[in-house]
Amino acid sequence: MIPSINKSGSRTIGLLAYLYGPGKHEEHIDPHLVASFDGMSPDPGRDPKATLKNLQLLLDQPVQALPEHARPAKHVWHTSVRAAADDRVLTDAEWGDIARRVVAATGIDLGGGRPGCRWAAVRHADDHIHIVATLVCEDGSRPDDFRSGKRAQAECRLIEKELGLHQVAPGDGTAAQRPTSAERHKAERQGRARTAREELRETVRRAVAGATSEEEFFDRLAAAGLLIRKRVAPSGDLLGYKVALPDDRNKADEPVFYPGARLAPDLSLPRIRERWSADSRARDASPADRTGSAAMTSPAAARRRAASATWTAALVIEHGEDAVAAAHIAAAGEVLDALAKTSAAHTRHELREAADAFERASRSHVRAERGHDRALRQAARDLVHSGPVLGRGEDAATTAMAIDMLFFLITAAAHWHAKKNHAQQAAAAHRAAEHLRAAYQAAAATPLAALYQRGRRLDRTFRLRQTALLRAAVPELAEQILAEPGWYALAATLADVEAAGHDRAALLTEAVEQRELNTAASISDVLVWRLRRAADLPADSTNTAHDGTPTGHSMHKPRQRAPCPVSPSRSGNPLARDQQ
Repeated sequence: MIPSINKSGSRTIGLLAYLYGPGKHEEHIDPHLVASFDGMSPDPGRDPKATLKNLQLLLDQPVQALPEHARPAKHVWHTSVRAAADDRVLTDAEWGDIARRVVAATGIDLGGGRPGCRWAAVRHADDHIHIVATLVCEDGSRPDDFRSGKRAQAECRLIEKELGLHQVAPGDGTAAQRPTSAERHKAERQGRARTAREELRETVRRAVAGATSEEEFFDRLAAAGLLIRKRVAPSGDLLGYKVALPDDRNKADEPVFYPGARLAPDLSLPRIRERWSADSRARDASPADRTGSAAMTSPAAARRRAASATWTAALVIEHGEDAVAAAHIAAAGEVLDALAKTSAAHTRHELREAADAFERASRSHVRAERGHDRALRQAARDLVHSGPVLGRGEDAATTAMAIDMLFFLITAAAHWHAKKNHAQQAAAAHRAAEHLRAAYQAAAATPLAALYQRGRRLDRTFRLRQTALLRAAVPELAEQILAEPGWYALAATLADVEAAGHDRAALLTEAVEQRELNTAASISDVLVWRLRRAADLPADSTNTAHDGTPTGHSMHKPRQRAPCPVSPSRSGNPLARDQQ
């Protein structure tokens, strides 16, 4: 249940006309009162003798009783209270009780004989009500409605529990500002899928990802086609910035600018500068760590480095100090943005949705200690500078590898937030993880199918050796892995590991022990990417010259080439016929 408060109105009659009217953006059905300050207010919806003017005069009476100079310029308080889509339809009596509790909690009308404001609650749809009040109490005083939004939220959380409704995660004040109803309606009129505020937030986030200076940041904004307005002090120092979409204009045909802080709390110029200054301090503290990462790099190499940095970050989030973990979680958002910006079309949508969802999870009241996240920020920078990929070969396979590692990082972030009781952030991270699952499905299909076919072509005797190795190295997981169709891809990877001169058992044991596998849809898939990353094997095996089998092992081709499911079901052991 979500209350949305707006207390800047000046015309009570105008708001009532809208609430009792047909609606501009959604159909208003049977508008009527469900509650009011005295329980006897005229209802223009159900009483044919009552008019909007009658109700307006009654509500405005305490305001009009004041001398004209003492009347508040904007005296209309308005909130809507909306139930979740999957909640049951509440009765008028229930909505009336909700209205009385909300006005009491927010200080509009405390009840109990204490002077309060006049108000009325109007219902014109099944799932929500509107409460309109005038901000002058019966004794001429002003109500104590400070922080009324937070107070309404807290009361709605109690109402949800008592009525058995969907329980909304409580906010903590770190969320980005939501689009206003006017912005949403404007986007609908213009045929936009998203509001200008939302488009600008995403564009600025992507411009920040991996950027290391103000010049680079503003160059990226300009390249994205945004209008930029900088706020400069008399000394010449840059204090802030605003951005606008070229085609988003007001009634005067002027661009509508949004300050960075109004897009998201961490997109203000001072907060963005914290990332750059921390990067600079980290470089100064470890000059020997200045590899050639700033140079142009291939998309595949950038994705490999992102996978490695992501893997390390997941371990830091699980075991590191809170401030350091918060920095890595924030930087994970930059990697997601950079990957979404540069990935192929078949994965771009889900990656973009993942980045948008995770944006909420990247901030909390735990202040991030920047600088420790330098490797992740550098990974984001490498992704941006390596450019877009076409979704084929090694580029596509390393994209799957990076997404796989990111999934575990985002899952670690969700667990971290849950332990801190950051409900909204944890929920956002879980939503991002689901989008990453979908992106992985698209990215991994081709490279895993190639490995799957190679695994099926392995000599039966050699494949049985791989089975024995699996049971000896990870006995607790062996049967589950063998029951997955993805086992063939893992068998091919183990062959590649051996051909590259690595100790298969040691590397496999390390891959299993590095982090939990309970959240994996396919353990085989996860181990494939962990092993190929750890052994520095090509992620794409479609052009592998050898079959991955050590010299002396023969091969045979299967009579039937079965497809490789990326999300394997556990319907049976693919090696059962080999073991008979």
